Amino acid sequence: MKYSPVKIFAIIAATFLVCFISAAYSQTNTYKEKMDEIATSYVKLVLAIGQHDADYVDAYNGPKEWQDEIKNMNYRLTALHDWSAGLLKRLAAVKIPSKDREFTLRKTHLAKQLSAAGAKIDMLRGKKYSFDDEAKKLYDAQPPKYAESHFNKILDELGKILPGELRNTYERYQEFRRQFVIPKEKLDTVFKTAINECRARTKKFITLPENESFVVEYVTDKAWSGYNWYQGNAYSLIQMNVDFPIFIDRAVDLAAHEGYPGHHVYSVLRESELLKKKGWIEFCIYPLFSPQSLIAEGSANYGIDVVLPYGERMKFEKEVLFPLAGLDTAQVEQYYHVQSLVAKLAYAGNEAARGYLNGTMTKDEAIHWLTKYALFEPARAEQRIRFIEKYRSYVINYNLGQDLVRAYVEKKAGKNPSEEKRWKVFTDLLSSPLLPSGLK
Repeated sequence: MKYSPVKIFAIIAATFLVCFISAAYSQTNTYKEKMDEIATSYVKLVLAIGQHDADYVDAYNGPKEWQDEIKNMNYRLTALHDWSAGLLKRLAAVKIPSKDREFTLRKTHLAKQLSAAGAKIDMLRGKKYSFDDEAKKLYDAQPPKYAESHFNKILDELGKILPGELRNTYERYQEFRRQFVIPKEKLDTVFKTAINECRARTKKFITLPENESFVVEYVTDKAWSGYNWYQGNAYSLIQMNVDFPIFIDRAVDLAAHEGYPGHHVYSVLRESELLKKKGWIEFCIYPLFSPQSLIAEGSANYGIDVVLPYGERMKFEKEVLFPLAGLDTAQVEQYYHVQSLVAKLAYAGNEAARGYLNGTMTKDEAIHWLTKYALFEPARAEQRIRFIEKYRSYVINYNLGQDLVRAYVEKKAGKNPSEEKRWKVFTDLLSSPLLPSGLK
């Protein structure tokens, strides 16, 4: 059979087009499949590291057989070191088309998480980092440094507005604050009321699965004040430590931070949007000592202001929480004026951790620092030292994380944003694989 030159050209062109499309499709499949393979291995690596540090895996809702597999293997730290280095090398070799921004972001996320995993393995093998180097390697952020003069200036300002004539600012603050303790018999009612308010406000702007839920427990003898243990399938266990008196402002703080729109919502969105919808298996696991934690803690702290802005919070507490707790509503404004200044002392805890972990402060000196500059009672200061001993440079995730998340959201939302716009930017961050260095 003979073909005309035009028909021959058409056949050749069609064949070339089919081959081109097939090759392009094959290439697309290749880099996506490679990413999935690396992500699966990453999950198993994190599980294996967790066999050497019980605090490392904060949440896991992947296949149970992977947990069983890792438990049976009993990997040594040297093997984990080689494993993490090999995964990083494989990941670096994956070529992603520049137009695929979604997978480029996924690759960056995996690279940062794997790099932090490698640093954690080195620490488990005995390597010592300074406070700042450890923070950078594990959390992808450089913590700022503050001199004593910074905190003294805030204390001087606080001293001018505190009532009473006791000897120093610390004593006057403790005396003032004791009026705002939630009675133990009313704690559950106050806390759950705060959670319900934060939940209702959050659900106006964030669509959550219909089955999302939580349960609250009250515990003792912990190094932390509150914790969200995400169980998977949109369900959380929220624990509140009642070792010490709970002050009225902590009800909203903990309700928003641990629940709505904090850790519970963060975990639900990452599970629904990244794990289930996109099929990115790396989001079935949360390694605590990783860059993800700065986003998790920072967004949970910043989320307090998102869900209940200053004026609305005061109104809610004055009309609802103060009466529920049996507290004097006439002092709401003064209490929050004082607390707004105390919040500026947040980085004092970082300085105590830096000094203690670097060996430039003894334990007693660090406790004294926390008492003087963070205004902690001695027993709370000792609890904070327990936290620092257990979680080390993790402390930066609360204050630096909050500042970085706030700056990112407010920049993206623009000047004088609507409530809807602010929530949209905030929700997009919770649902994305962005890590600290990506917030700049």
